[in-house]
Amino acid sequence: MAEDDLIKVKVCFIGDAGVGKTSLIKRFVLDVFDDRYIATIGTKVTKKIVDVDGQAKVMMLVWDIMGQKGFRELLREAYFFGAHGAIAVCDLTNKETLEELRYWIKALTDVAGDVPIVFAGNKVDLENERVVKEEDLQELATKYKAKAFLTSAKTGQNVENVFKELAASMSEKMKA
Repeated sequence: MAEDDLIKVKVCFIGDAGVGKTSLIKRFVLDVFDDRYIATIGTKVTKKIVDVDGQAKVMMLVWDIMGQKGFRELLREAYFFGAHGAIAVCDLTNKETLEELRYWIKALTDVAGDVPIVFAGNKVDLENERVVKEEDLQELATKYKAKAFLTSAKTGQNVENVFKELAASMSEKMKA
């Protein structure tokens, strides 16, 4: 597959502060986990190439944004502009983060239009602290015609699957 066969896409991570967006990206790109919480300041972009079942190679430019409420409106336009897809992350130990995804998705679609989204219910490893039901996450995903995965940046559970699913959806949409 030649370099020009590479599909380059912009992927935005959406969700509140502390849900694990940066940790999921680090697990996916570097295969590492660090449980110290360091808030993202501004925006950070990383990239990784994903092979979609031998059908396509997708270079994902992954945009990570701070999730703090005060900064959301400030950066929204520039952050979402040109996005080809998004990973919507909630914290399974905090029900409010699931509800807030509706806000984030509206903010995304207002700027980027109807782009593929994949949902990640993160921190599935914290089984005893879990308050978000898998059905609630699936129900929200279905509303947006999307798939949802229970993930753990700590153990790596389903992290690769989230990115592969989004890469496949974006590749499909771009070919259509």
